[in-house]
Amino acid sequence: MKFMLSRPLKRAAKVTCWLGATFCISTALLVLALRWIDPPSSAVILAWELQSGREAQHRWRPLEKISPNLQMAVIAAEDQKFSQHFGFDFASLQKALNEDRRRVRGASTITQQTAKNLFLWHGRSYLRKGLEAWFTLLMEVFWPKERILEVYLNIAEFGDGVYGAQAAAKKYFGTSALYLNRWQAGRMAAVLPNPRRMSARDPSGYVRSRAATINRQVRQLGGTSYLKAL
Repeated sequence: MKFMLSRPLKRAAKVTCWLGATFCISTALLVLALRWIDPPSSAVILAWELQSGREAQHRWRPLEKISPNLQMAVIAAEDQKFSQHFGFDFASLQKALNEDRRRVRGASTITQQTAKNLFLWHGRSYLRKGLEAWFTLLMEVFWPKERILEVYLNIAEFGDGVYGAQAAAKKYFGTSALYLNRWQAGRMAAVLPNPRRMSARDPSGYVRSRAATINRQVRQLGGTSYLKAL
């Protein structure tokens, strides 16, 4: 009887190991390929399109075609240790947990947000968090920091159905992402935590104040010279 039970268990263990290895290898190859191939969309964009029945506003731009002002504003607003960590900012996470459990999003790095936006879905399940950590690790292994920032800026949500720096710059300021000034960039970065309720084009007092704070933090980080460390 014991022998009869052990065979199905061993078979199940082998299948589980095979599935796990297949998942790890296939996702690693996917992330490696995306180091050079620009993704045409993202999981979050596709989910919005399916839910709304509309086409999202989205246009890809290489990093050199995105204003350094916006690059720095996003780093200052979302992940000031971006050049230093390996995908996870444990100190900021612990601080957020100690101060307010609802503010854990503020401890998510740019790499983590890119992993979530590109591959996953909105939610707080342990499964999604585990997958987010896995894709974060893969991106930090296979992608340079410049590529992580480039993909993030091209798929981040800046408004309802508005994804990526180029679409947002055109919609809100009538310009290209390359020519965003620091005030425009500050407003765009300020709305990232809740882009469907906050507006970069018609900013509330809070967004204006937050944008000013972001611009001060950009200066404290050394301005666009910070980007040389990536």
